Amino acid sequence: MTGAVCPGSFDPVTLGHLDVFERAAAQFDEVIVAVLINPNKAGMFTVDERIEMIRESTADLPNLRVESGQGLLVDFVRERGLNAIVKGLRTGTDFEYELQMAQMNKHIAGVDTFFVATAPAYSFVSSSLAKEVATYGGDVSALLPASVHQRLLGKLRGQAQ
Repeated sequence: MTGAVCPGSFDPVTLGHLDVFERAAAQFDEVIVAVLINPNKAGMFTVDERIEMIRESTADLPNLRVESGQGLLVDFVRERGLNAIVKGLRTGTDFEYELQMAQMNKHIAGVDTFFVATAPAYSFVSSSLAKEVATYGGDVSALLPASVHQRLLGKLRGQAQ
């Protein structure tokens, strides 16, 4: 069985992320979406909320599961008996950063990284941008799964009170 990890913070998960998850699930027998904990970043959503949103949005992918993790990504990958990482690329800037990470992961742990070119419809989408636009009242419903969009609006209304 071949398997891969799709890592990220997913705060929140976007349609661009889902596109990468679906494509990874079509290529690998097992895919784990790793919601990574960064103690230096305060997210809008808790890790548990992010996991729940991803599970809801990927319920139709039987070979995909969602877990949280922290520390070195390659340790997360190896602890699960996997040897591949899948990353989506939106721009050349993404590639420059991700290539260095991929080379380091290969160097320290022998873990390969597979890059997936983001679908053009999502090439500008990021969690940060979706949150920022929504904060100022912009419509981001075309960037997020419907249930995630509703949760984002709920968070923003809750913060305004």
